[in-house]
Amino acid sequence: MTRNWGAYALAIQCSARVDIMQSPIRPKFDSDLIAKYGGAGPRYTSYPTAVQFSEDVGPGEWLSALKESNRLPIPADLSLYVHVPFCSSPCFYCGCNRVITRSETAGQEFLIDLERELDLTAPHIDHDRKVHQVHLGGGTPTFLSTGQIEQLLRLLRTRFLFDEEAEIGLEVDPRSVDPADIRRLREIGFNRISIGIQDLDPEVQEAVNRVHDETRVASIVGAAQAVGFDSISVDLIYGLPKQTTEAFARTVEQVIEMHPDRLSLFNYAHMPHLFKAQQRIKADELPAPQIKLAIFRNTLTRLLDADYEFIGMDHFALPDDDLSRARRNGTMVRNFQGYSTWAGLDLLAFGPSAISQVGDAFAQNHRKLPDWQISVREGKMPIARGLLRTTDDHLRAEIISTIMCNGELDYRSFERDYEFSFKSYFRAELERLQPLVDDGLMQWKPHGFEVTAEGLLFVRAIAMAFDAYIQHDDNSSASRFSRIV
Repeated sequence: MTRNWGAYALAIQCSARVDIMQSPIRPKFDSDLIAKYGGAGPRYTSYPTAVQFSEDVGPGEWLSALKESNRLPIPADLSLYVHVPFCSSPCFYCGCNRVITRSETAGQEFLIDLERELDLTAPHIDHDRKVHQVHLGGGTPTFLSTGQIEQLLRLLRTRFLFDEEAEIGLEVDPRSVDPADIRRLREIGFNRISIGIQDLDPEVQEAVNRVHDETRVASIVGAAQAVGFDSISVDLIYGLPKQTTEAFARTVEQVIEMHPDRLSLFNYAHMPHLFKAQQRIKADELPAPQIKLAIFRNTLTRLLDADYEFIGMDHFALPDDDLSRARRNGTMVRNFQGYSTWAGLDLLAFGPSAISQVGDAFAQNHRKLPDWQISVREGKMPIARGLLRTTDDHLRAEIISTIMCNGELDYRSFERDYEFSFKSYFRAELERLQPLVDDGLMQWKPHGFEVTAEGLLFVRAIAMAFDAYIQHDDNSSASRFSRIV
């Protein structure tokens, strides 16, 4: 197999598509299929996944990748991510990389170190490469004051060239902001906001140590709508302790009444062996599997009835949202922030544990805050590990991304670009998919395959067939990844 590099940019992009993704789609719910195919699997925000990253890739390899990215005939424009690692209190369900602190100086110290990291990276990126996306995640970005968040954005703007219409977003903990903060964030330049609700039931909130009432959340969403945020997203989690079908249905109704543009419905993965905070959750308070499944089924049905479009996996959006339009016109992509509207961007990520991608190179910063601090204070890029993709990795990444975004695959475009026989090269993978065809999750086409309505909830299972790093004959994925459904 050879790669015709002139035919493709290095970035992964979902191809244009027809049929099932052109109009609103309504996935079908089948409990038997969920029992069979809803097990653990990667979310494929990258391929290979971060599980495969190695300490063999460090600052030297990453610096070479940055320089090489400038030498391309048309260098990719940029997406920026900043991981703000702090939270003032632990949410027991959380599996994110965060530091619990109430220190009044931690935020400002972080910004000083962040500036050091930016100065280690920015000089190696040609200044005419525009920034089209910015996202602040964590942790809790709103652990920082609005003044500190404004300072953070200014640090980015003085080192990179921003497109005038760049998407600039952040994650918000409703306990740490008020409507005045939301107005200020809009004035600073943020135009997208994601609000972590998780559940509005008081008993569930107490059980996971994240207490905020519906009135406060509604006031924050209302403020964001009033000041003209382009997109307002909320997160919900099903499978948390003390959840019931009736109580979660009330939460869903309250959220629909708020009318956010986007909604994510995440499946709680109870992995106390990996995440210490989850040890505070009582296993006997988790909803039984049949209750959890009923919560998912009812929520899926209600959101579709409320005119939210199913984007993929656990994402929903209103028909006029940019993400819904991107799904319909075939420009939606999958990256470390989930489903996105921008294709072909190089990602530069800053802060502890942040993962960057430039072309076929991945680099992850030190996870622990002290290790990251020591590196940047010593003038060293804080890269702990990474990965350089092979041609086979790149090919599989394109296939998996296309499945995850488009729900179908046409072999011919890959055969043209890589100059090989798809059916011969992926004989074992296609044989692995036959049971899913037999069960109605997908169907063969003359030059590829298409996911059916029954299979829309299982695109991760379909994509897994092309993952060369998964041992398909054992259950090793169960201890590392969340359930598909």
